[in-house]
Amino acid sequence: MDQITASPPNTELDLQGALDRQRHAFAASPFPTAAQRQATLKRLEVLIRTHQDAIVDSISADFGNRSRVETIMSEVLPTIGAAGHARRHVASWMRPQRRATSMNFKPATNRIEYQPLGVVGVVSPWNYPIFLTLGPLIDILAAGNRAMIKPSELTPATGALLARMLGEVFAPEEVLVVQGDVAVGRAFTGLAFDHLIFTGSTEVGRHVMRAAAENLVPVTLELGGKSPVIVAEDFAIARAARSVAVGKFFNAGQTCIAPDYALVPSGSAEAFAHGVLEAAEAMFPALNGNPNYTAIISDRHHARLTELVAEAEAAGATVLRHKDTPGGNVRHFPPTVVLDPPLDGRLMRDEIFGPVLPVVRTAGTDAAIAFVNDRPRPLALYAYTKEPATERKILDRTISGGVTVNSTLVHCAQEDLPFGGVGPSGMGAYHGREGFATFSHARGVHRPGFFSGFEYLTPPHGAKTRFALKALGIKSGDGK
Repeated sequence: MDQITASPPNTELDLQGALDRQRHAFAASPFPTAAQRQATLKRLEVLIRTHQDAIVDSISADFGNRSRVETIMSEVLPTIGAAGHARRHVASWMRPQRRATSMNFKPATNRIEYQPLGVVGVVSPWNYPIFLTLGPLIDILAAGNRAMIKPSELTPATGALLARMLGEVFAPEEVLVVQGDVAVGRAFTGLAFDHLIFTGSTEVGRHVMRAAAENLVPVTLELGGKSPVIVAEDFAIARAARSVAVGKFFNAGQTCIAPDYALVPSGSAEAFAHGVLEAAEAMFPALNGNPNYTAIISDRHHARLTELVAEAEAAGATVLRHKDTPGGNVRHFPPTVVLDPPLDGRLMRDEIFGPVLPVVRTAGTDAAIAFVNDRPRPLALYAYTKEPATERKILDRTISGGVTVNSTLVHCAQEDLPFGGVGPSGMGAYHGREGFATFSHARGVHRPGFFSGFEYLTPPHGAKTRFALKALGIKSGDGK
């Protein structure tokens, strides 16, 4: 890995000065052309390719061990894909859109023009520190903005790499990475950005929204919550179990849209639970020294997972653990399935964010839908069914940020689908066209034609006004 030197934490005064400089630079060049934006996105795309090895190494260093292939699949490839997609489509996104004109105002014309907002703040998380930092940045730059970025303090090596990488191709007045601890993050979210996007927990999201409200800064919140799996009666249990295991144990479950719990018909729940664990053991025959199994990000998170499982087991749940016991200095947590967890326990209240899957027995699809709807709206929902009518019922009777049918996670990697939460799982969306729209101002423009009825109907009002209003089917108000 390239040698990385962390920058000193920025002070609140430094942050305000950096924001002021970006604002001044934006004022001097407020509307980059399509060609300029395409060139910027190309620079970012080349930058990711050039630093692929450094990205893999820095993330693994931060985690204690992060699967190289998982990093390439989840950080490098989707970021390159998003940059290329935006570069190919930004010119069409920028074109003014014609809108209908009311009959009362014809022959006028209406259109929408998309303007850059200015300076956008990005607060990114630790679990996918490249994709969830550069993904929003791609949309921000496509919309013609400048950006200040605060990476997570839990991934300092990757944060330092981001600062150095982006500093190679962007001036600080264009894109700036701000490193520091929680206090720096708190000061960062209190700045008067033109927009702020935060990715992280629902609890921290509340604090971010309160801080942004002080300056009336609009926010996009990409949060989390408990994303459910609904397995319908018609779907093969073994196939569903393997599919859920692939998504659940990717990045050791440290994914905001990871399957958080599975709702399975009662008669199939045990087979499903054992099938998930068998699939995990097939993917990861051993845990110790296995470079393909990702570690937990910190000792605190590892201890929290241990507590969640222990509490459920003490309450009578059946716990199925990977046959290999982790050891050594790596914070591996074994793939674990918890059958019949207590519904009022922490395992079913808190977002798990680790390789632990609760399996809940249900009376069928209708009961599973009711179970989901009794809880906060999730960031993602996964439905396993071969019946179109069942799929339609699940989609029509639940609300979630996004859905993948008969698989998990991959809706997030679709460049032309919006990604975002709803309610407690977030607000707003980005990716592709929706990301461009999120970080743009849609300004309505009205242009009168050769004749303006508004300027024709002027005081003193008399027969002319009465005639015009009568033609529109409206009484003039003077009784005539």
